[in-house]
Amino acid sequence: MDRRQFVTNSAVGMAGLTILPSGLLFAKNADKVRLGYIGVGLRGRNHIGEGLLRDDVEIVAICDIQESSLKYCRAQFVKAKKKLPAEYTGGLDAYKKLLDRKDIDGVIIATPWQFHKEQSIAAMRAGKYVGCEVIAGITEQDHWDILKVYDETKVPYMTLENVCYRRDVMAALNMARQNIFGELVHLEGGYQHDLRGVLFNDGKSFSGKGAEFGPATVGEAQWRTQWNVDRDGDIYPTHGAGPVMNYIDINRGNSFTNLVSFSSKSIGLHNYIDKVSPGNKNSKVKFKNGDVTTTMINCANGETVVLSHDTHLPRPYSLGFRVQGTEGIWMDVAESVYIEGKSKNYDQWDKASEWFEKYDHPLWKKFEKFAEGAGHGGMDWFVFNGFIEAVKQKKQTPIDVYDSLTMSVITPLSEKSLKDGNAPQKFPDFTKGKWKERKNTFALDDSGF
Repeated sequence: MDRRQFVTNSAVGMAGLTILPSGLLFAKNADKVRLGYIGVGLRGRNHIGEGLLRDDVEIVAICDIQESSLKYCRAQFVKAKKKLPAEYTGGLDAYKKLLDRKDIDGVIIATPWQFHKEQSIAAMRAGKYVGCEVIAGITEQDHWDILKVYDETKVPYMTLENVCYRRDVMAALNMARQNIFGELVHLEGGYQHDLRGVLFNDGKSFSGKGAEFGPATVGEAQWRTQWNVDRDGDIYPTHGAGPVMNYIDINRGNSFTNLVSFSSKSIGLHNYIDKVSPGNKNSKVKFKNGDVTTTMINCANGETVVLSHDTHLPRPYSLGFRVQGTEGIWMDVAESVYIEGKSKNYDQWDKASEWFEKYDHPLWKKFEKFAEGAGHGGMDWFVFNGFIEAVKQKKQTPIDVYDSLTMSVITPLSEKSLKDGNAPQKFPDFTKGKWKERKNTFALDDSGF
Protein backbone atom coordinates (compact mmCIF):
# COMPACT_ATOMS: atom_id res chain seq x y z
CA MET A 1 0.00 0.00 0.00
CA ASP A 2 1.41 3.43 -0.94
CA ARG A 3 0.80 6.82 0.65
CA ARG A 4 -2.01 7.67 -1.78
CA GLN A 5 -3.98 4.62 -0.69
CA PHE A 6 -3.76 5.39 2.99
CA VAL A 7 -7.14 5.97 4.60
CA THR A 8 -7.48 5.28 8.30
CA ASN A 9 -10.87 3.83 9.20
CA SER A 10 -10.24 3.01 12.82
CA ALA A 11 -10.85 5.50 15.61
CA VAL A 12 -8.58 4.50 18.45
CA GLY A 13 -9.70 5.92 21.80
CA MET A 14 -7.21 8.12 23.62
CA ALA A 15 -7.26 9.20 27.23
CA GLY A 16 -8.44 12.73 27.71
CA LEU A 17 -9.93 13.16 24.23
CA THR A 18 -13.60 13.96 23.85
CA ILE A 19 -16.07 14.24 21.01
CA LEU A 20 -16.39 17.87 20.06
CA PRO A 21 -19.56 19.98 19.96
CA SER A 22 -22.00 18.89 17.25
CA GLY A 23 -22.36 22.48 16.05
CA LEU A 24 -19.07 22.30 14.15
CA LEU A 25 -19.35 22.06 10.38
CA PHE A 26 -18.20 18.73 8.98
CA ALA A 27 -18.38 16.87 5.71
CA LYS A 28 -21.26 14.42 5.37
CA ASN A 29 -18.73 11.75 4.44
CA ALA A 30 -16.72 11.31 7.63
CA ASP A 31 -14.03 9.40 5.75
CA LYS A 32 -13.03 12.45 3.73
CA VAL A 33 -11.77 15.74 5.13
CA ARG A 34 -12.35 18.86 3.07
CA LEU A 35 -9.63 21.46 3.47
CA GLY A 36 -9.05 25.10 2.68
CA TYR A 37 -5.52 26.52 2.53
CA ILE A 38 -4.71 30.08 3.55
CA GLY A 39 -1.26 30.80 2.15
CA VAL A 40 0.29 28.62 -0.55
CA GLY A 41 3.87 29.82 -0.50
CA LEU A 42 6.66 27.29 -0.06
CA ARG A 43 5.42 25.93 3.27
CA GLY A 44 1.80 25.98 2.24
CA ARG A 45 2.63 24.02 -0.89
CA ASN A 46 4.43 21.43 1.25
CA HIS A 47 1.11 20.83 3.01
CA ILE A 48 -0.70 20.88 -0.35
CA GLY A 49 1.58 18.07 -1.47
CA GLU A 50 0.67 16.00 1.58
CA GLY A 51 -3.04 16.54 0.96
CA LEU A 52 -2.83 15.61 -2.72
CA LEU A 53 -1.35 12.22 -1.87
CA ARG A 54 -4.31 11.21 0.30
CA ASP A 55 -7.63 9.75 -0.78
CA ASP A 56 -9.22 10.89 2.49
CA VAL A 57 -8.50 14.59 1.80
CA GLU A 58 -10.18 16.90 -0.68
CA ILE A 59 -8.61 20.32 -1.13
CA VAL A 60 -11.61 22.52 -1.81
CA ALA A 61 -10.14 26.03 -1.83
CA ILE A 62 -6.87 27.94 -1.65
CA CYS A 63 -6.07 31.55 -0.88
CA ASP A 64 -3.00 33.66 -1.57
CA ILE A 65 -2.39 37.26 -2.63
CA GLN A 66 0.53 36.40 -4.91
CA GLU A 67 -0.15 35.05 -8.39
CA SER A 68 3.25 33.37 -8.47
CA SER A 69 2.32 31.19 -5.48
CA LEU A 70 -1.06 30.34 -6.96
CA LYS A 71 0.61 29.42 -10.25
CA TYR A 72 3.02 26.99 -8.58
CA CYS A 73 0.10 25.55 -6.59
CA ARG A 74 -2.03 24.97 -9.69
CA ALA A 75 0.83 23.02 -11.19
CA GLN A 76 0.79 20.68 -8.19
CA PHE A 77 -2.87 19.83 -8.83
CA VAL A 78 -2.29 19.32 -12.55
CA LYS A 79 0.63 17.01 -11.88
CA ALA A 80 -1.41 15.04 -9.35
CA LYS A 81 -4.36 14.90 -11.80
CA LYS A 82 -6.63 16.38 -9.17
CA LYS A 83 -9.44 18.88 -9.60
CA LEU A 84 -8.29 22.48 -9.26
CA PRO A 85 -9.57 24.14 -6.09
CA ALA A 86 -11.47 27.41 -5.92
CA GLU A 87 -9.12 30.37 -5.59
CA TYR A 88 -9.39 33.42 -3.37
CA THR A 89 -7.06 36.35 -3.93
CA GLY A 90 -6.96 40.09 -4.47
CA GLY A 91 -6.37 41.41 -0.95
CA LEU A 92 -5.42 40.61 2.63
CA ASP A 93 -9.06 39.89 3.53
CA ALA A 94 -9.59 37.38 0.70
CA TYR A 95 -9.31 34.49 3.16
CA LYS A 96 -12.58 35.57 4.80
CA LYS A 97 -14.49 34.55 1.68
CA LEU A 98 -12.82 31.15 1.81
CA LEU A 99 -13.97 30.78 5.42
CA ASP A 100 -17.55 31.59 4.40
CA ARG A 101 -17.73 28.30 2.51
CA LYS A 102 -19.87 25.64 4.16
CA ASP A 103 -18.00 22.74 2.55
CA ILE A 104 -14.72 23.17 4.45
CA ASP A 105 -13.97 21.16 7.60
CA GLY A 106 -10.54 22.54 8.40
CA VAL A 107 -7.98 25.07 7.25
CA ILE A 108 -4.22 25.00 6.93
CA ILE A 109 -2.72 28.43 7.63
CA ALA A 110 0.78 28.98 6.23
CA THR A 111 1.01 32.75 5.83
CA PRO A 112 3.66 35.11 7.27
CA TRP A 113 3.60 35.17 11.06
CA GLN A 114 1.90 38.53 11.51
CA PHE A 115 -1.31 37.20 9.93
CA HIS A 116 -1.69 34.00 11.96
CA LYS A 117 -3.65 35.39 14.89
CA GLU A 118 -6.46 37.08 12.95
CA GLN A 119 -6.76 34.29 10.40
CA SER A 120 -6.87 31.61 13.11
CA ILE A 121 -9.49 33.49 15.12
CA ALA A 122 -11.64 34.00 12.02
CA ALA A 123 -11.35 30.29 11.18
CA MET A 124 -12.39 29.21 14.68
CA ARG A 125 -15.37 31.56 14.59
CA ALA A 126 -16.30 29.99 11.23
CA GLY A 127 -16.25 26.53 12.81
CA LYS A 128 -13.20 25.26 10.93
CA TYR A 129 -10.51 23.15 12.57
CA VAL A 130 -7.30 25.21 12.56
CA GLY A 131 -3.93 23.76 11.58
CA CYS A 132 -1.62 26.78 11.83
CA GLU A 133 2.05 26.98 11.04
CA VAL A 134 4.25 28.46 13.76
CA ILE A 135 4.03 30.93 15.41
CA ALA A 136 0.57 31.60 16.96
CA GLY A 137 0.88 35.32 17.66
CA ILE A 138 3.28 38.23 17.94
CA THR A 139 2.47 39.59 21.41
CA GLU A 140 1.53 37.81 24.63
CA GLN A 141 -1.93 39.38 24.33
CA ASP A 142 -2.31 37.78 20.88
CA HIS A 143 -2.04 34.39 22.55
CA TRP A 144 -4.66 35.23 25.15
CA ASP A 145 -6.93 36.47 22.36
CA ILE A 146 -6.69 33.13 20.59
CA LEU A 147 -7.46 31.30 23.83
CA LYS A 148 -10.50 33.49 24.42
CA VAL A 149 -11.98 32.53 21.05
CA TYR A 150 -11.16 28.88 21.64
CA ASP A 151 -12.98 29.03 24.99
CA GLU A 152 -15.97 30.57 23.23
CA THR A 153 -16.10 28.23 20.22
CA LYS A 154 -14.31 25.04 21.35
CA VAL A 155 -13.01 24.73 17.79
CA PRO A 156 -9.65 22.91 17.95
CA TYR A 157 -6.45 24.81 17.18
CA MET A 158 -3.20 22.99 16.40
CA THR A 159 0.26 24.40 15.79
CA LEU A 160 1.74 22.27 13.00
CA GLU A 161 5.03 21.70 14.82
CA ASN A 162 6.53 18.88 12.79
CA VAL A 163 9.63 18.30 14.95
CA CYS A 164 7.42 16.75 17.63
CA TYR A 165 7.17 13.87 15.15
CA ARG A 166 10.83 13.62 14.12
CA ARG A 167 11.93 10.01 14.32
CA ASP A 168 14.80 10.41 16.77
CA VAL A 169 12.76 12.83 18.87
CA MET A 170 9.98 10.27 19.16
CA ALA A 171 12.40 7.43 19.90
CA ALA A 172 13.84 9.49 22.74
CA LEU A 173 10.27 10.18 23.92
CA ASN A 174 9.65 6.43 23.92
CA MET A 175 12.81 5.94 25.96
CA ALA A 176 11.82 8.65 28.42
CA ARG A 177 8.39 7.10 28.91
CA GLN A 178 10.03 3.74 29.63
CA ASN A 179 12.27 5.44 32.21
CA ILE A 180 15.48 4.61 30.31
CA PHE A 181 16.89 8.06 31.15
CA GLY A 182 15.61 7.84 34.71
CA GLU A 183 13.97 10.89 36.23
CA LEU A 184 14.47 13.78 33.82
CA VAL A 185 16.41 16.74 35.18
CA HIS A 186 17.57 18.98 32.31
CA LEU A 187 16.55 19.41 28.67
CA GLU A 188 17.74 21.48 25.74
CA GLY A 189 16.58 22.20 22.22
CA GLY A 190 16.29 25.00 19.74
CA TYR A 191 16.61 26.15 16.19
CA GLN A 192 20.25 25.97 15.13
CA HIS A 193 20.15 26.34 11.37
CA ASP A 194 22.12 28.58 9.01
CA LEU A 195 19.28 30.56 7.39
CA ARG A 196 21.35 33.24 5.70
CA GLY A 197 20.56 31.84 2.27
CA VAL A 198 16.86 31.88 3.15
CA LEU A 199 16.82 35.38 4.64
CA PHE A 200 18.42 36.92 1.55
CA ASN A 201 18.22 36.29 -2.20
CA ASP A 202 18.49 38.01 -5.57
CA GLY A 203 14.77 38.21 -6.29
CA LYS A 204 14.93 35.14 -8.53
CA SER A 205 16.37 32.23 -6.58
CA PHE A 206 14.63 31.11 -3.40
CA SER A 207 17.87 30.58 -1.50
CA GLY A 208 21.61 30.78 -1.69
CA LYS A 209 22.09 33.81 -3.94
CA GLY A 210 22.01 37.56 -3.38
CA ALA A 211 21.81 39.87 -0.36
CA GLU A 212 18.39 41.45 -0.81
CA PHE A 213 15.29 41.14 1.36
CA GLY A 214 11.82 42.64 1.34
CA PRO A 215 9.05 42.92 -1.29
CA ALA A 216 11.40 42.74 -4.29
CA THR A 217 12.64 39.26 -3.32
CA VAL A 218 11.04 35.80 -3.39
CA GLY A 219 10.23 33.29 -0.70
CA GLU A 220 10.67 33.97 3.00
CA ALA A 221 13.14 36.79 2.37
CA GLN A 222 10.10 38.88 1.53
CA TRP A 223 8.96 38.95 5.16
CA ARG A 224 10.99 36.78 7.54
CA THR A 225 14.19 38.81 7.46
CA GLN A 226 12.40 41.92 8.72
CA TRP A 227 11.71 40.23 12.04
CA ASN A 228 15.46 40.19 12.64
CA VAL A 229 15.57 43.92 11.93
CA ASP A 230 12.71 44.79 14.28
CA ARG A 231 12.92 42.32 17.17
CA ASP A 232 15.45 40.90 19.59
CA GLY A 233 14.39 37.54 20.99
CA ASP A 234 13.85 33.88 20.24
CA ILE A 235 11.62 34.40 17.22
CA TYR A 236 11.31 30.68 16.39
CA PRO A 237 11.12 28.68 19.64
CA THR A 238 8.70 25.88 18.80
CA HIS A 239 11.09 23.41 17.15
CA GLY A 240 12.88 23.03 20.47
CA ALA A 241 10.05 23.73 22.89
CA GLY A 242 7.44 21.41 21.37
CA PRO A 243 9.37 18.14 21.81
CA VAL A 244 10.75 19.22 25.20
CA MET A 245 7.20 19.84 26.43
CA ASN A 246 6.24 16.24 25.58
CA TYR A 247 9.24 14.80 27.43
CA ILE A 248 8.37 16.50 30.72
CA ASP A 249 4.56 16.69 30.48
CA ILE A 250 4.21 20.46 30.20
CA ASN A 251 0.52 21.45 30.54
CA ARG A 252 -0.14 17.85 31.58
CA GLY A 253 1.10 17.44 35.14
CA ASN A 254 3.90 19.99 34.82
CA SER A 255 4.24 23.60 33.68
CA PHE A 256 6.75 26.24 32.68
CA THR A 257 6.99 28.78 35.52
CA ASN A 258 9.35 31.53 34.33
CA LEU A 259 12.07 32.27 31.81
CA VAL A 260 15.02 34.55 31.21
CA SER A 261 16.73 35.28 27.89
CA PHE A 262 20.14 36.47 26.74
CA SER A 263 21.14 37.67 23.29
CA SER A 264 24.57 37.91 21.69
CA LYS A 265 25.79 40.75 19.54
CA SER A 266 24.46 40.96 15.99
CA ILE A 267 27.18 40.71 13.36
CA GLY A 268 26.54 37.53 11.37
CA LEU A 269 24.05 38.93 8.85
CA HIS A 270 26.24 42.00 8.20
CA ASN A 271 29.22 39.76 7.50
CA TYR A 272 27.15 37.59 5.17
CA ILE A 273 25.96 40.58 3.13
CA ASP A 274 29.51 41.92 2.82
CA LYS A 275 30.70 38.50 1.69
CA VAL A 276 28.09 37.77 -0.99
CA SER A 277 27.51 41.33 -2.18
CA PRO A 278 30.31 43.76 -1.25
CA GLY A 279 29.09 47.33 -0.99
CA ASN A 280 25.42 46.33 -0.84
CA LYS A 281 23.23 48.93 0.88
CA ASN A 282 21.84 46.27 3.21
CA SER A 283 25.18 45.98 4.98
CA LYS A 284 24.20 49.23 6.72
CA VAL A 285 20.92 47.82 8.02
CA LYS A 286 20.86 47.49 11.79
CA PHE A 287 19.70 43.98 12.68
CA LYS A 288 18.28 44.16 16.16
CA ASN A 289 18.15 40.42 16.75
CA GLY A 290 21.28 38.91 18.25
CA ASP A 291 22.99 36.14 16.34
CA VAL A 292 22.44 33.66 19.19
CA THR A 293 19.58 33.97 21.65
CA THR A 294 19.58 31.71 24.71
CA THR A 295 16.47 31.23 26.83
CA MET A 296 16.42 29.41 30.17
CA ILE A 297 13.15 28.12 31.63
CA ASN A 298 12.17 26.77 35.05
CA CYS A 299 9.49 24.12 35.49
CA ALA A 300 7.00 23.44 38.29
CA ASN A 301 8.41 19.94 38.80
CA GLY A 302 12.00 21.19 39.08
CA GLU A 303 13.44 20.57 35.61
CA THR A 304 15.43 23.20 33.74
CA VAL A 305 15.19 23.87 30.00
CA VAL A 306 17.55 25.75 27.68
CA LEU A 307 16.42 26.87 24.21
CA SER A 308 18.69 28.34 21.54
CA HIS A 309 17.91 30.42 18.45
CA ASP A 310 20.97 30.42 16.20
CA THR A 311 20.30 31.15 12.50
CA HIS A 312 22.70 33.96 11.46
CA LEU A 313 26.08 32.22 11.53
CA PRO A 314 27.76 29.46 9.50
CA ARG A 315 26.96 26.11 11.13
CA PRO A 316 25.64 22.64 10.24
CA TYR A 317 21.96 22.09 10.96
CA SER A 318 21.06 20.83 14.42
CA LEU A 319 18.19 21.42 16.83
CA GLY A 320 20.51 20.81 19.76
CA PHE A 321 18.35 18.40 21.72
CA ARG A 322 19.56 17.17 25.08
CA VAL A 323 17.51 14.89 27.31
CA GLN A 324 19.27 14.25 30.60
CA GLY A 325 18.12 12.27 33.60
CA THR A 326 19.35 10.34 36.61
CA GLU A 327 20.22 7.28 34.49
CA GLY A 328 21.50 8.72 31.22
CA ILE A 329 21.50 11.28 28.44
CA TRP A 330 20.84 11.84 24.73
CA MET A 331 22.80 14.56 22.90
CA ASP A 332 21.46 15.49 19.47
CA VAL A 333 24.59 17.32 18.25
CA ALA A 334 26.84 14.38 19.15
CA GLU A 335 24.23 11.87 17.91
CA SER A 336 25.05 9.94 21.04
CA VAL A 337 23.39 8.23 24.00
CA TYR A 338 24.87 7.18 27.31
CA ILE A 339 22.94 5.06 29.82
CA GLU A 340 24.71 4.27 33.06
CA GLY A 341 25.32 0.57 33.51
CA LYS A 342 23.85 -0.25 30.08
CA SER A 343 26.09 1.51 27.56
CA LYS A 344 28.89 -0.58 26.05
CA ASN A 345 31.66 1.12 27.97
CA TYR A 346 31.75 3.18 31.12
CA ASP A 347 31.95 6.92 30.49
CA GLN A 348 31.87 6.50 26.70
CA TRP A 349 29.12 7.42 24.26
CA ASP A 350 27.10 4.90 22.28
CA LYS A 351 25.82 5.78 18.83
CA ALA A 352 22.31 7.11 19.25
CA SER A 353 21.13 4.99 16.32
CA GLU A 354 21.79 1.82 18.30
CA TRP A 355 19.37 2.90 21.01
CA PHE A 356 16.84 4.51 18.69
CA GLU A 357 16.52 1.36 16.59
CA LYS A 358 15.64 -0.54 19.75
CA TYR A 359 13.22 2.10 21.02
CA ASP A 360 11.80 3.28 17.71
CA HIS A 361 8.39 4.78 18.42
CA PRO A 362 5.40 2.53 17.52
CA LEU A 363 3.97 5.32 15.38
CA TRP A 364 7.04 5.32 13.14
CA LYS A 365 7.19 1.54 13.03
CA LYS A 366 3.61 1.36 11.78
CA PHE A 367 3.55 4.27 9.33
CA GLU A 368 7.14 4.48 8.06
CA LYS A 369 6.15 3.47 4.52
CA PHE A 370 3.45 6.12 4.32
CA ALA A 371 5.92 8.82 5.35
CA GLU A 372 8.49 7.95 2.70
CA GLY A 373 9.18 10.97 0.53
CA ALA A 374 7.36 13.39 2.82
CA GLY A 375 9.03 16.66 3.78
CA HIS A 376 11.67 17.01 6.49
CA GLY A 377 12.56 13.33 6.58
CA GLY A 378 8.96 12.15 6.84
CA MET A 379 7.85 14.11 9.88
CA ASP A 380 5.67 16.37 7.72
CA TRP A 381 3.48 13.36 6.97
CA PHE A 382 2.99 12.64 10.67
CA VAL A 383 2.02 16.16 11.71
CA PHE A 384 -0.35 16.48 8.75
CA ASN A 385 -1.81 13.05 9.47
CA GLY A 386 -2.37 13.93 13.13
CA PHE A 387 -4.37 16.98 12.11
CA ILE A 388 -6.39 15.12 9.47
CA GLU A 389 -7.25 12.23 11.79
CA ALA A 390 -8.43 14.66 14.46
CA VAL A 391 -10.74 16.39 11.96
CA LYS A 392 -11.97 13.11 10.53
CA GLN A 393 -12.74 11.63 13.95
CA LYS A 394 -14.07 14.91 15.38
CA LYS A 395 -11.54 14.74 18.20
CA GLN A 396 -9.16 17.13 19.86
CA THR A 397 -5.92 17.68 17.93
CA PRO A 398 -2.77 15.92 19.23
CA ILE A 399 -1.10 19.31 19.79
CA ASP A 400 -3.93 21.30 21.33
CA VAL A 401 -4.46 25.02 21.83
CA TYR A 402 -2.76 25.06 25.24
CA ASP A 403 0.36 23.35 23.89
CA SER A 404 0.36 25.59 20.83
CA LEU A 405 0.15 28.82 22.79
CA THR A 406 2.69 27.72 25.38
CA MET A 407 5.44 26.93 22.88
CA SER A 408 4.71 30.08 20.86
CA VAL A 409 4.51 32.64 23.68
CA ILE A 410 8.20 32.09 24.39
CA THR A 411 8.88 34.64 21.64
CA PRO A 412 7.31 37.73 23.27
CA LEU A 413 8.44 36.61 26.73
CA SER A 414 12.05 36.34 25.58
CA GLU A 415 11.76 39.70 23.90
CA LYS A 416 10.44 41.25 27.11
CA SER A 417 13.22 39.64 29.17
CA LEU A 418 15.88 41.12 26.89
CA LYS A 419 14.23 44.52 26.86
CA ASP A 420 14.13 44.50 30.66
CA GLY A 421 17.84 43.72 31.00
CA ASN A 422 17.55 39.92 31.11
CA ALA A 423 14.83 40.07 33.76
CA PRO A 424 12.92 36.87 34.54
CA GLN A 425 9.42 36.71 33.08
CA LYS A 426 6.51 34.85 34.64
CA PHE A 427 5.15 32.24 32.27
CA PRO A 428 1.42 32.55 31.53
CA ASP A 429 -0.74 29.55 32.42
CA PHE A 430 -3.08 29.18 29.46
CA THR A 431 -4.66 26.10 31.06
CA LYS A 432 -5.77 28.23 34.03
CA GLY A 433 -4.69 25.58 36.49
CA LYS A 434 -5.96 22.57 34.56
CA TRP A 435 -2.38 21.44 33.90
CA LYS A 436 -2.34 19.85 37.36
CA GLU A 437 -4.97 17.28 36.36
CA ARG A 438 -4.46 16.92 32.59
CA LYS A 439 -2.73 13.79 31.28
CA ASN A 440 -0.17 13.58 28.48
CA THR A 441 -1.91 12.01 25.47
CA PHE A 442 0.59 12.81 22.71
CA ALA A 443 1.53 9.75 20.63
CA LEU A 444 0.85 7.22 23.37
CA ASP A 445 0.54 4.43 20.79
CA ASP A 446 0.50 3.80 17.04
CA SER A 447 -3.00 5.17 16.42
CA GLY A 448 -1.86 7.95 14.12
CA PHE A 449 -1.97 10.81 16.59
